[in-house]
Amino acid sequence: MRLWQIFGICLLLAAVSPASQKAQHSIDGYRIIHAYPHDPHAFTQGLVYVDGHLYESTGRNGKSSMRMVNLFTGEVLQHHDLPPEYFGEGLTDWESNLVQLTWKNGVAFVYDRFSFTLKRRLRHEGEGWGLTHNDKHLIVSDGTSVLRFLDPQSFSIARRISVTDETGNAVTNINELEYIRGEIYANVWHTDQIVRISPGTGKVLGRIDLTGLIDRKQPADPEAVLNGIAYDRKGERIFVTGKLWPKLFEIQVVHRTR
Repeated sequence: MRLWQIFGICLLLAAVSPASQKAQHSIDGYRIIHAYPHDPHAFTQGLVYVDGHLYESTGRNGKSSMRMVNLFTGEVLQHHDLPPEYFGEGLTDWESNLVQLTWKNGVAFVYDRFSFTLKRRLRHEGEGWGLTHNDKHLIVSDGTSVLRFLDPQSFSIARRISVTDETGNAVTNINELEYIRGEIYANVWHTDQIVRISPGTGKVLGRIDLTGLIDRKQPADPEAVLNGIAYDRKGERIFVTGKLWPKLFEIQVVHRTR
């Protein structure tokens, strides 16, 4: 066998080796199922869909709120405004409650989901960005590569994971979170990507590229970025929106590999 043939075989084996296959990862696209109206003044920080109702947390000091929104019209059906010193952040449901983070105040609010009555205030460590839950813990992001798993009653930290990409590097700017079919979906701040994260290892399992979802000329504010993921568990529907976006989208993930 000639030397060039041996070299060619080595290249072929390297291309199909387990290490090479491991480096490949999913970069998924999307298809819009439906576009719904969304309040273009809502600085969306958290989005939740539970029992047929859409809930949203909005941010910015003096404009922060927690809302129940009509999915089809975008009308705010019920709301609770935060005091101006609080900057609203991530939102999730837990049992019959809604839990809302604040950005730099170190405070989380627990509301009755039906009346919006404030039931408790809890302290949380560090900044509050995104919030979701699995069947046991609340899961919090703080803008770094670390996700914290909290006890829903005490907010004590049960464990942490570090989010790493396909090459083992830390993924920072992890923002709004949603727990979907055993994975953590996360917005990466100031990008058009959602990363799918293993809740066990923190490894990125894949990405969803939402480039082109909205005309960038519509929201003029530079902070009008993709942010907000909600999952309808019964209907298996995924909703996404952004800060100050005039639309909220139901999407279908289109799987592909690179």
